[in-house]
Amino acid sequence: MFRAPCNRAPAIVFGVIIFGALFFGPWPAERLAADVEKTYVGAKACEECHEEEYEHYEKFAKKAHSYSHIKTMKKGLTEAEFRSCFECHTTGYGQPGGFKSEQETPDLKNAGCETCHGPGSVHVETQDPEDIKASLTDEECGRCHNSERVKAFGYKPLIYGGAH
Repeated sequence: MFRAPCNRAPAIVFGVIIFGALFFGPWPAERLAADVEKTYVGAKACEECHEEEYEHYEKFAKKAHSYSHIKTMKKGLTEAEFRSCFECHTTGYGQPGGFKSEQETPDLKNAGCETCHGPGSVHVETQDPEDIKASLTDEECGRCHNSERVKAFGYKPLIYGGAH
């Protein structure tokens, strides 16, 4: 039986790593970001790394309590009208891993971080800033904060106000 001398062990390990990378492709974290469908994890999952932002979100952002706002209005709405509010007042409604109902997905019932920054499952796993949308545009905000909704609800937008 052949036994490699100790001084060759690092070279063998290095060779195995290089072969694995060439044969199997990128490292698991890189493959995870490319191959796995991003899903929603809820704003609470952001708190550990983004403590100050999360604290400001909870304390100042109306988004942090947005489900209670539509729940208050539910009495005067049809079920379809009520559900149409979910797109902006919950996290990920209609998307893979997004809000389904207050009972099934309670951590997604408000408009959390991922409503603006996109699904965070891969970012939470890799902690790579490339795996989450960091810079937002006015067009992206306009998905919910548009003139139709502003007129309907008398909303006075505060650009970047209270989010974090």
